[in-house]
Amino acid sequence: MSPAGKAEAEPGSAGSRSAGGPFTLAIDIGGTGLKASVLDHRGEMVAPRRHVPTPQPCPPPVLLASVADMVRTLPAFHRISAGFPGAVRGGRVLTAPNLGTEAWAGFPLEAELAKRFDRPARVLNDAEVQGLGVISGAGMEMILTLGTGAGIGIFFNGKVSPHIELSQHPVHKKLTYDMFLGKEAFEAVGVKRWNKRVRVAIEILARVVLFDRLYIGGGNAVHIKGDLPANVSIVANEAGITGGIALWRDPA
Repeated sequence: MSPAGKAEAEPGSAGSRSAGGPFTLAIDIGGTGLKASVLDHRGEMVAPRRHVPTPQPCPPPVLLASVADMVRTLPAFHRISAGFPGAVRGGRVLTAPNLGTEAWAGFPLEAELAKRFDRPARVLNDAEVQGLGVISGAGMEMILTLGTGAGIGIFFNGKVSPHIELSQHPVHKKLTYDMFLGKEAFEAVGVKRWNKRVRVAIEILARVVLFDRLYIGGGNAVHIKGDLPANVSIVANEAGITGGIALWRDPA
């Protein structure tokens, strides 16, 4: 494997499908942490997850350099999946609330990842990638990720809905979901009050989205205390990586 983590076999070649391939580099881009691993064709990690802090500030060139450094120690791969903390359309970033929208707006992240590693790439909102790793595929399902901000993804019968930046919608007075539930809110109000806010958000989303199931992920999900509604469950953060395999289930 080259220093940039490029695979020896071309995507789609016989070699790429041997011994568990094709292999997918899955990247989970967060406001405070970057995570990555390589997945086999079943979506299982074939190497321990790498995790490094997200540089601050983090404009596109800095992020791409950090990802390249992280990938150097991972096995060879044939394609790339990435979850990005903002709105992504057609592989191009529209918003990046926790990385700096001014620096990221319009950036062709999918094309730049493909160029950097000489492999085909697909990019989706990070909450939606995590959701694809945990949903059952039946009915109206939703994911809420609680980390640096609050990520939201909606799915119907296993298909991701067009992305809506619900995290930027006011949930209480002038506070958006990001402000109401994100890392700064957690640190400012404490665990008890933050848990009350989580319940408020669940009740509002249940009325607005009418979900059959809600999954809660993200680094701060571990701080949720007490019982949740029967159709709400906490899921592992590894899904932010393993969900990347779903980006390659359908033709582009």
